[in-house]
Amino acid sequence: MARLFRPMTRVSLTVDITAGVVFFFLATILGPLFLGGTSLPWVATLATGVIMSTALAVRRLSPALALAIAWLGAIAQMVCVLPPMLSDLAILGVLFATAAYGGRVVLWLGFASSIVGAFTSALFLTLSGWLLGTPSTMELSTLASGIVVSFLASMCALVLAWAAGAIVRANRAVSANREAQRRAEAEMQAEQERGRIARDMHDVVAHSLAVVIAQADGARYAATNDPAATGEALGTISTTARSALSDVRLLLAQLRHRQGDGPQPTLADLENLFDQIRAAGVDVRATISPAPPSDVPASIQLAVYRILQEALTNALRHGDGAAVEVSIAWWSMNVTITVANDARRAPSQAGHGIIGMRERAQLVGGRTDVEYDAGRFVVRAEIPLGGRR
Repeated sequence: MARLFRPMTRVSLTVDITAGVVFFFLATILGPLFLGGTSLPWVATLATGVIMSTALAVRRLSPALALAIAWLGAIAQMVCVLPPMLSDLAILGVLFATAAYGGRVVLWLGFASSIVGAFTSALFLTLSGWLLGTPSTMELSTLASGIVVSFLASMCALVLAWAAGAIVRANRAVSANREAQRRAEAEMQAEQERGRIARDMHDVVAHSLAVVIAQADGARYAATNDPAATGEALGTISTTARSALSDVRLLLAQLRHRQGDGPQPTLADLENLFDQIRAAGVDVRATISPAPPSDVPASIQLAVYRILQEALTNALRHGDGAAVEVSIAWWSMNVTITVANDARRAPSQAGHGIIGMRERAQLVGGRTDVEYDAGRFVVRAEIPLGGRR
Protein backbone atom coordinates (compact mmCIF):
# COMPACT_ATOMS: atom_id res chain seq x y z
CA MET A 1 0.00 0.00 0.00
CA ALA A 2 2.88 2.34 0.78
CA ARG A 3 4.20 1.93 -2.74
CA LEU A 4 0.79 2.02 -4.44
CA PHE A 5 -0.24 5.39 -2.99
CA ARG A 6 1.85 8.55 -2.91
CA PRO A 7 1.78 10.88 0.13
CA MET A 8 -0.40 13.89 -0.64
CA THR A 9 -1.73 16.79 1.37
CA ARG A 10 -5.43 16.98 2.04
CA VAL A 11 -5.68 20.11 -0.09
CA SER A 12 -4.03 18.46 -3.13
CA LEU A 13 -6.21 15.37 -2.80
CA THR A 14 -9.34 17.52 -2.55
CA VAL A 15 -8.31 19.46 -5.65
CA ASP A 16 -7.77 16.25 -7.65
CA ILE A 17 -11.09 14.74 -6.61
CA THR A 18 -12.88 18.00 -7.42
CA ALA A 19 -11.17 18.06 -10.82
CA GLY A 20 -12.40 14.51 -11.48
CA VAL A 21 -15.99 15.41 -10.59
CA VAL A 22 -15.93 18.55 -12.73
CA PHE A 23 -14.40 16.61 -15.62
CA PHE A 24 -17.15 13.99 -15.41
CA PHE A 25 -19.84 16.67 -15.41
CA LEU A 26 -18.35 18.54 -18.37
CA ALA A 27 -17.26 15.57 -20.51
CA THR A 28 -20.16 13.21 -19.86
CA ILE A 29 -23.17 15.44 -19.13
CA LEU A 30 -22.70 18.89 -20.66
CA GLY A 31 -20.42 17.92 -23.53
CA PRO A 32 -22.88 15.70 -25.41
CA LEU A 33 -25.69 18.21 -24.85
CA PHE A 34 -23.72 21.09 -26.36
CA LEU A 35 -22.66 18.86 -29.24
CA GLY A 36 -26.29 18.26 -30.19
CA GLY A 37 -26.99 15.16 -28.13
CA THR A 38 -25.91 11.61 -28.81
CA SER A 39 -27.44 8.35 -29.91
CA LEU A 40 -25.11 6.31 -27.72
CA PRO A 41 -26.57 4.26 -24.87
CA TRP A 42 -26.60 6.40 -21.73
CA VAL A 43 -25.73 3.57 -19.36
CA ALA A 44 -22.55 2.69 -21.24
CA THR A 45 -21.68 6.37 -21.70
CA LEU A 46 -22.13 7.19 -18.01
CA ALA A 47 -20.22 4.07 -16.92
CA THR A 48 -17.29 4.91 -19.17
CA GLY A 49 -17.36 8.54 -17.96
CA VAL A 50 -17.30 7.46 -14.33
CA ILE A 51 -14.35 5.10 -14.92
CA MET A 52 -12.30 7.69 -16.83
CA SER A 53 -13.10 10.48 -14.32
CA THR A 54 -12.06 8.21 -11.45
CA ALA A 55 -8.75 7.51 -13.16
CA LEU A 56 -8.23 11.25 -13.59
CA ALA A 57 -9.07 11.93 -9.91
CA VAL A 58 -6.49 9.45 -8.55
CA ARG A 59 -3.75 10.09 -11.13
CA ARG A 60 -1.41 11.78 -8.63
CA LEU A 61 -2.41 9.74 -5.58
CA SER A 62 -1.65 6.46 -7.38
CA PRO A 63 -0.42 6.67 -10.98
CA ALA A 64 -0.32 2.87 -11.23
CA LEU A 65 -3.94 2.53 -10.09
CA ALA A 66 -5.01 5.36 -12.40
CA LEU A 67 -3.35 3.60 -15.35
CA ALA A 68 -5.14 0.34 -14.53
CA ILE A 69 -8.49 2.11 -14.23
CA ALA A 70 -7.95 3.92 -17.53
CA TRP A 71 -7.20 0.60 -19.26
CA LEU A 72 -10.37 -0.85 -17.70
CA GLY A 73 -12.39 2.03 -19.11
CA ALA A 74 -10.81 1.69 -22.54
CA ILE A 75 -11.49 -2.06 -22.67
CA ALA A 76 -15.09 -1.52 -21.53
CA GLN A 77 -15.53 1.11 -24.23
CA MET A 78 -14.24 -1.24 -26.92
CA VAL A 79 -16.42 -4.11 -25.65
CA CYS A 80 -19.48 -1.88 -25.89
CA VAL A 81 -18.27 -0.75 -29.36
CA LEU A 82 -18.43 2.92 -28.32
CA PRO A 83 -16.74 5.55 -30.48
CA PRO A 84 -14.24 8.07 -29.02
CA MET A 85 -15.82 10.33 -26.38
CA LEU A 86 -14.81 13.48 -24.50
CA SER A 87 -14.19 11.40 -21.37
CA ASP A 88 -11.31 9.70 -23.21
CA LEU A 89 -9.28 12.89 -22.72
CA ALA A 90 -8.70 11.69 -19.15
CA ILE A 91 -6.22 9.18 -20.60
CA LEU A 92 -3.89 12.06 -21.45
CA GLY A 93 -3.87 13.20 -17.83
CA VAL A 94 -3.23 9.65 -16.62
CA LEU A 95 -0.27 9.17 -18.96
CA PHE A 96 1.13 12.53 -17.88
CA ALA A 97 0.89 11.43 -14.23
CA THR A 98 2.62 8.08 -14.82
CA ALA A 99 5.66 9.90 -16.20
CA ALA A 100 5.62 12.81 -13.75
CA TYR A 101 4.78 11.06 -10.47
CA GLY A 102 5.07 7.28 -10.97
CA GLY A 103 7.95 5.06 -9.98
CA ARG A 104 10.44 3.72 -12.49
CA VAL A 105 8.24 0.74 -13.38
CA VAL A 106 5.10 2.85 -13.70
CA LEU A 107 7.03 5.37 -15.79
CA TRP A 108 7.84 2.79 -18.45
CA LEU A 109 4.44 1.12 -18.16
CA GLY A 110 2.95 4.49 -19.06
CA PHE A 111 5.23 4.75 -22.10
CA ALA A 112 4.37 1.22 -23.21
CA SER A 113 0.68 1.99 -22.67
CA SER A 114 0.91 5.02 -24.94
CA ILE A 115 2.28 2.87 -27.78
CA VAL A 116 0.02 -0.14 -27.21
CA GLY A 117 -2.96 2.12 -26.59
CA ALA A 118 -2.37 4.04 -29.81
CA PHE A 119 -2.16 0.83 -31.83
CA THR A 120 -5.20 -0.71 -30.08
CA SER A 121 -7.35 2.37 -30.57
CA ALA A 122 -6.32 2.69 -34.22
CA LEU A 123 -7.10 -0.96 -34.85
CA PHE A 124 -10.42 -0.71 -33.02
CA LEU A 125 -11.56 2.45 -34.78
CA THR A 126 -10.68 1.19 -38.23
CA LEU A 127 -12.13 -2.30 -37.78
CA SER A 128 -15.28 -1.05 -36.07
CA GLY A 129 -15.86 1.37 -38.93
CA TRP A 130 -15.24 -1.41 -41.43
CA LEU A 131 -17.56 -3.81 -39.60
CA LEU A 132 -20.34 -1.27 -39.20
CA GLY A 133 -19.97 -0.05 -42.78
CA THR A 134 -20.15 -1.89 -46.07
CA PRO A 135 -17.17 -4.27 -46.28
CA SER A 136 -17.52 -4.72 -50.03
CA THR A 137 -16.71 -1.07 -50.66
CA MET A 138 -13.55 -0.96 -48.53
CA GLU A 139 -10.40 -2.50 -49.90
CA LEU A 140 -7.66 -3.97 -47.68
CA SER A 141 -5.21 -1.25 -48.74
CA THR A 142 -7.64 1.39 -47.57
CA LEU A 143 -8.12 -0.50 -44.31
CA ALA A 144 -4.36 -0.66 -43.71
CA SER A 145 -3.96 3.03 -44.51
CA GLY A 146 -6.67 3.88 -42.01
CA ILE A 147 -4.96 1.86 -39.30
CA VAL A 148 -1.61 3.54 -39.94
CA VAL A 149 -3.06 7.05 -39.98
CA SER A 150 -5.10 6.45 -36.84
CA PHE A 151 -2.10 4.89 -35.09
CA LEU A 152 0.18 7.82 -35.86
CA ALA A 153 -2.40 10.38 -34.77
CA SER A 154 -3.17 8.55 -31.52
CA MET A 155 0.49 7.92 -30.75
CA CYS A 156 1.37 11.60 -31.20
CA ALA A 157 -1.27 12.62 -28.67
CA LEU A 158 -0.56 9.88 -26.15
CA VAL A 159 3.25 10.01 -26.33
CA LEU A 160 3.16 13.81 -26.17
CA ALA A 161 1.21 13.65 -22.89
CA TRP A 162 3.66 11.09 -21.49
CA ALA A 163 6.67 13.16 -22.64
CA ALA A 164 5.27 16.28 -20.94
CA GLY A 165 5.12 14.34 -17.69
CA ALA A 166 8.67 13.08 -18.21
CA ILE A 167 9.85 16.69 -18.62
CA VAL A 168 8.17 17.65 -15.35
CA ARG A 169 9.82 14.65 -13.68
CA ALA A 170 13.24 15.67 -15.01
CA ASN A 171 12.79 19.27 -13.87
CA ARG A 172 11.81 18.08 -10.42
CA ALA A 173 14.90 15.86 -10.27
CA VAL A 174 17.10 18.78 -11.30
CA SER A 175 15.55 20.96 -8.59
CA ALA A 176 16.13 18.21 -6.01
CA ASN A 177 19.77 17.88 -7.11
CA ARG A 178 20.26 21.63 -6.85
CA GLU A 179 18.75 21.65 -3.38
CA ALA A 180 20.98 18.75 -2.32
CA GLN A 181 24.00 20.56 -3.76
CA ARG A 182 23.00 23.75 -1.94
CA ARG A 183 22.73 21.88 1.36
CA ALA A 184 26.10 20.19 0.75
CA GLU A 185 27.74 23.54 -0.01
CA ALA A 186 26.17 25.06 3.11
CA GLU A 187 27.49 22.18 5.23
CA MET A 188 30.93 22.54 3.66
CA GLN A 189 30.96 26.29 4.35
CA ALA A 190 29.87 25.65 7.93
CA GLU A 191 32.65 23.09 8.35
CA GLN A 192 35.19 25.53 6.91
CA GLU A 193 33.93 28.22 9.26
CA ARG A 194 34.24 25.89 12.24
CA GLY A 195 37.79 25.03 11.14
CA ARG A 196 38.66 28.73 10.78
CA ILE A 197 37.35 29.53 14.24
CA ALA A 198 39.17 26.53 15.71
CA ARG A 199 42.43 27.74 14.13
CA ASP A 200 41.90 31.26 15.45
CA MET A 201 41.03 29.94 18.90
CA HIS A 202 44.19 27.83 18.95
CA ASP A 203 46.35 30.72 17.77
CA VAL A 204 44.96 33.13 20.36
CA VAL A 205 44.90 30.77 23.33
CA ALA A 206 48.24 29.04 22.62
CA HIS A 207 50.08 32.34 22.07
CA SER A 208 48.57 34.06 25.10
CA LEU A 209 49.12 31.12 27.42
CA ALA A 210 52.73 30.79 26.27
CA VAL A 211 53.33 34.44 27.13
CA VAL A 212 51.54 34.11 30.48
CA ILE A 213 53.51 30.98 31.43
CA ALA A 214 56.82 32.56 30.50
CA GLN A 215 56.05 35.71 32.52
CA ALA A 216 54.77 33.69 35.48
CA ASP A 217 57.96 31.60 35.55
CA GLY A 218 60.06 34.73 35.37
CA ALA A 219 58.09 36.42 38.13
CA ARG A 220 58.46 33.39 40.39
CA TYR A 221 62.24 33.35 40.03
CA ALA A 222 62.52 37.13 40.42
CA ALA A 223 60.12 37.42 43.36
CA THR A 224 62.87 37.44 46.00
CA ASN A 225 65.61 39.28 44.13
CA ASP A 226 63.85 41.86 41.96
CA PRO A 227 60.36 42.87 43.12
CA ALA A 228 60.12 45.49 40.39
CA ALA A 229 60.59 42.84 37.72
CA THR A 230 57.89 40.80 39.41
CA GLY A 231 55.44 43.69 39.16
CA GLU A 232 56.32 44.24 35.51
CA ALA A 233 55.79 40.52 34.77
CA LEU A 234 52.43 40.52 36.51
CA GLY A 235 51.43 43.57 34.47
CA THR A 236 52.35 41.77 31.27
CA ILE A 237 50.36 38.73 32.39
CA SER A 238 47.33 40.91 33.12
CA THR A 239 47.54 42.71 29.77
CA THR A 240 48.04 39.48 27.81
CA ALA A 241 45.19 37.71 29.60
CA ARG A 242 42.80 40.60 28.96
CA SER A 243 43.78 40.68 25.30
CA ALA A 244 43.28 36.94 24.99
CA LEU A 245 39.89 37.15 26.71
CA SER A 246 38.83 39.88 24.30
CA ASP A 247 39.94 37.80 21.30
CA VAL A 248 38.13 34.71 22.59
CA ARG A 249 34.93 36.69 23.11
CA LEU A 250 35.26 38.01 19.55
CA LEU A 251 35.69 34.49 18.17
CA LEU A 252 32.69 33.21 20.11
CA ALA A 253 30.63 36.10 18.77
CA GLN A 254 31.68 35.15 15.25
CA LEU A 255 30.03 31.77 15.75
CA ARG A 256 26.79 33.65 15.16
CA HIS A 257 28.09 35.82 12.32
CA ARG A 258 30.26 35.72 9.23
CA GLN A 259 34.03 35.98 9.26
CA GLY A 260 33.98 39.53 7.97
CA ASP A 261 31.67 40.77 10.75
CA GLY A 262 34.48 41.15 13.27
CA PRO A 263 37.89 42.87 13.13
CA GLN A 264 40.88 40.72 12.22
CA PRO A 265 44.59 41.28 12.87
CA THR A 266 46.46 43.23 10.20
CA LEU A 267 50.08 44.08 9.42
CA ALA A 268 49.78 47.08 11.75
CA ASP A 269 49.40 44.65 14.68
CA LEU A 270 52.71 42.89 14.04
CA GLU A 271 54.71 45.26 16.20
CA ASN A 272 52.39 44.58 19.15
CA LEU A 273 52.91 40.86 18.55
CA PHE A 274 56.69 41.29 18.59
CA ASP A 275 56.45 43.36 21.79
CA GLN A 276 54.45 40.61 23.52
CA ILE A 277 57.14 38.05 22.74
CA ARG A 278 59.89 40.46 23.86
CA ALA A 279 57.97 41.12 27.08
CA ALA A 280 57.96 37.36 27.68
CA GLY A 281 61.76 37.40 27.67
CA VAL A 282 62.62 36.41 24.10
CA ASP A 283 64.42 38.86 21.86
CA VAL A 284 62.73 39.21 18.47
CA ARG A 285 64.97 40.55 15.70
CA ALA A 286 62.59 41.43 12.89
CA THR A 287 63.67 42.50 9.44
CA ILE A 288 61.10 43.68 6.90
CA SER A 289 62.65 44.30 3.51
CA PRO A 290 61.32 45.10 0.97
CA ALA A 291 58.49 46.94 2.71
CA PRO A 292 54.87 45.84 2.13
CA PRO A 293 52.81 47.56 -0.56
CA SER A 294 49.87 49.73 0.44
CA ASP A 295 47.12 47.47 -0.95
CA VAL A 296 47.78 44.07 0.62
CA PRO A 297 44.49 42.07 0.74
CA ALA A 298 43.03 41.55 4.21
CA SER A 299 43.14 37.76 3.82
CA ILE A 300 46.90 37.85 3.20
CA GLN A 301 47.48 40.22 6.11
CA LEU A 302 45.59 37.82 8.39
CA ALA A 303 47.55 34.82 7.09
CA VAL A 304 50.90 36.60 7.64
CA TYR A 305 49.92 37.61 11.17
CA ARG A 306 48.67 34.14 12.19
CA ILE A 307 51.72 32.35 10.73
CA LEU A 308 54.08 34.68 12.58
CA GLN A 309 52.02 34.39 15.75
CA GLU A 310 52.21 30.61 15.76
CA ALA A 311 55.91 30.52 14.76
CA LEU A 312 56.82 32.95 17.57
CA THR A 313 54.68 30.99 20.04
CA ASN A 314 56.60 27.84 19.14
CA ALA A 315 59.87 29.71 19.61
CA LEU A 316 58.71 30.89 23.04
CA ARG A 317 57.55 27.44 24.14
CA HIS A 318 60.31 25.28 22.66
CA GLY A 319 63.22 27.69 22.24
CA ASP A 320 66.25 27.91 24.48
CA GLY A 321 65.76 31.61 25.23
CA ALA A 322 68.04 32.83 22.43
CA ALA A 323 66.97 35.51 19.97
CA VAL A 324 64.40 34.72 17.29
CA GLU A 325 65.23 35.93 13.80
CA VAL A 326 62.23 37.06 11.76
CA SER A 327 62.54 38.03 8.10
CA ILE A 328 59.64 39.32 6.00
CA ALA A 329 60.21 40.20 2.34
CA TRP A 330 57.44 41.74 0.24
CA TRP A 331 58.18 41.10 -3.42
CA SER A 332 56.10 42.05 -6.47
CA MET A 333 54.44 38.64 -6.75
CA ASN A 334 54.64 37.17 -3.24
CA VAL A 335 55.66 37.61 0.35
CA THR A 336 58.19 35.32 2.04
CA ILE A 337 58.37 34.77 5.78
CA THR A 338 61.23 33.13 7.68
CA VAL A 339 61.29 32.54 11.43
CA ALA A 340 64.39 30.85 12.86
CA ASN A 341 65.39 30.10 16.43
CA ASP A 342 67.45 27.67 18.47
CA ALA A 343 65.23 25.02 20.02
CA ARG A 344 65.69 22.42 22.71
CA ARG A 345 63.43 20.10 20.75
CA ALA A 346 61.35 20.22 17.59
CA PRO A 347 57.62 20.95 17.90
CA SER A 348 55.38 18.05 16.91
CA GLN A 349 54.73 17.96 13.17
CA ALA A 350 51.24 16.65 13.94
CA GLY A 351 50.43 19.43 16.39
CA HIS A 352 47.72 21.99 15.77
CA GLY A 353 50.23 24.81 15.50
CA ILE A 354 52.21 23.55 12.50
CA ILE A 355 49.08 22.19 10.83
CA GLY A 356 47.43 25.56 11.40
CA MET A 357 50.34 27.45 9.78
CA ARG A 358 50.16 25.22 6.73
CA GLU A 359 46.39 25.65 6.46
CA ARG A 360 46.72 29.41 6.82
CA ALA A 361 49.07 29.54 3.85
CA GLN A 362 47.03 27.10 1.76
CA LEU A 363 43.86 29.16 2.21
CA VAL A 364 45.48 32.04 0.32
CA GLY A 365 47.30 29.87 -2.22
CA GLY A 366 50.67 29.65 -0.46
CA ARG A 367 52.70 27.06 1.41
CA THR A 368 54.54 26.66 4.69
CA ASP A 369 57.60 24.46 5.30
CA VAL A 370 59.16 23.66 8.65
CA GLU A 371 62.47 21.99 9.43
CA TYR A 372 64.49 21.12 12.51
CA ASP A 373 68.19 20.50 12.05
CA ALA A 374 71.05 20.55 14.54
CA GLY A 375 69.00 22.31 17.21
CA ARG A 376 67.75 24.98 14.79
CA PHE A 377 64.03 25.25 14.04
CA VAL A 378 63.07 27.18 10.90
CA VAL A 379 59.65 28.10 9.53
CA ARG A 380 59.46 29.27 5.93
CA ALA A 381 56.25 30.48 4.30
CA GLU A 382 55.58 31.84 0.83
CA ILE A 383 52.26 33.49 -0.03
CA PRO A 384 51.27 34.90 -3.46
CA LEU A 385 49.94 38.44 -3.46
CA GLY A 386 46.71 37.67 -5.32
CA GLY A 387 47.67 38.58 -8.85
CA ARG A 388 49.66 41.76 -8.08
CA ARG A 389 52.04 42.85 -10.77
